[in-house]
Amino acid sequence: MHNRRSFMKLGAGMAAGAMMPMVASAKCGDEPTQWDSEHEVIIIGSGFAGLAAAVEAMRKGAKDVVVFEKMGVYGGNSTLNAGQACFAGTELQKKLGIKDSAELMVKDQLKSGRGIASETLLRHSAELGPYIYQMTKDCGCVYRDHIITTGGTSATRSHQVVERSGSGFIRPMLDTARKMGVKTHIRHKFEHLIRDAKGRVIGIKVRKGYHFGHEDSGEVISVKANRGVIIATGGFGYNINFRMAQDPTLTSEVGCTNAKGATGDGLIEMLAAGATPVHLAHIQSGPWASPDEGGFGYGAGFSLYNFPHSIAIDRNTGQRFMNEIADRKTRADLELQRRDQDGNPNPALLIAPKHEAKKDPSMHNVLKYNVAWEFDSVEAIAKHFNVPLAPLKQQIADWNGFVENGEDTQFGKRMDAGRGIKLTAPFIVQRLWPKVHYCQGGIQINTKAEVLAAKTGKPIPGLYAAGEVTGGIHGVSRLGGCSTPECMAFGVTAARSIMEA
Repeated sequence: MHNRRSFMKLGAGMAAGAMMPMVASAKCGDEPTQWDSEHEVIIIGSGFAGLAAAVEAMRKGAKDVVVFEKMGVYGGNSTLNAGQACFAGTELQKKLGIKDSAELMVKDQLKSGRGIASETLLRHSAELGPYIYQMTKDCGCVYRDHIITTGGTSATRSHQVVERSGSGFIRPMLDTARKMGVKTHIRHKFEHLIRDAKGRVIGIKVRKGYHFGHEDSGEVISVKANRGVIIATGGFGYNINFRMAQDPTLTSEVGCTNAKGATGDGLIEMLAAGATPVHLAHIQSGPWASPDEGGFGYGAGFSLYNFPHSIAIDRNTGQRFMNEIADRKTRADLELQRRDQDGNPNPALLIAPKHEAKKDPSMHNVLKYNVAWEFDSVEAIAKHFNVPLAPLKQQIADWNGFVENGEDTQFGKRMDAGRGIKLTAPFIVQRLWPKVHYCQGGIQINTKAEVLAAKTGKPIPGLYAAGEVTGGIHGVSRLGGCSTPECMAFGVTAARSIMEA
């Protein structure tokens, strides 16, 4: 077990020095006298958005596409998730008897966005879902036959690759892009946009041979883009100074699920070039995280699988305190309120029935690495975590009554998601404490993935963006499993736009 200070620091220790120096702004008319290399399309970032853009650009007839990645491996933050993607109206949903539509998916996301999400961009993304689903399958991604219920949704739609991680998307898409002729380079850090006298983005400066954390490593070269540049560099969750400037509560003591490279390089450079910032203060914490491991970890997969048929308990009361499949912000906010008498964090307990939990491989990992523990009785849970026994026993009895009657009269949880599974011994118990996970804010784009200028509201010529580096799409709270298809949808859109320009 960890004390308050140690679990608040989990996953955040290495982030303290992640702030990069602010780059100089891109000036118009600063073309180099000599280009070091030249490509038809330049893509910066090799996550979901970047690789989807690369594949789609080749599908649309591009002959020379290059992907630059600043880290020593491909995939960026996209590899560090549970491998889920929400699609509406797929053949798998129909096979499983799930009724869904892009319209319903957008409705769910707008509700979670609390009035400030972009309906136009959400609809664009949702309607591209079937294309993205098929594109990933064409690349060799393999989906499980099981679809996951994520929080805040009115239909079960989170499809998951068999690897149960983002690598199940990244590896096949990277292989496909390379087979199609896309050039890929690691350790190339984006430094500046290069613009001509009229303001059009015509290339970039990139630090070749860069090693993360050594900002002066490598050499800066100038690379020309004949059609344009797509920025897909992800969010800024690991840039503590920058995120604290947006939300001062997200200090270095708050853990983070992101990869170390999520420092907002592309975002900061586009802001310096005059792009419009949107919703930068809306930074999401994952309610499925465990304080007993660093980063994204194994606990996220376990809780995501088990939330629908399990209960989350306040250790002070022995009672539930939330709908376990409410949207992320609702749950994360409520989890952060679980405190002891002195105001110190007192992480809630997710109690899952082993007879169902064992059907997912995540149970093996959480038990092996002491992220969760097995108990033979309610009494054992109460004793180990110092939870009042009588209220806990009554809560479990009440919950099983909800399961039997098909209605959660306590918090209104969707009982169809639990599939009639009762909470009986033995139990698997995991502690819950949110970690910084996703930046809803970024730079503003339109439905062509063109970056919009703050001064004019019009597109900056030659500049496109996709993925977490963009903002304003999801509003206050993004629903789980919705970033993967959105990143890919706007990666595809950026590629189409750049090829049609």
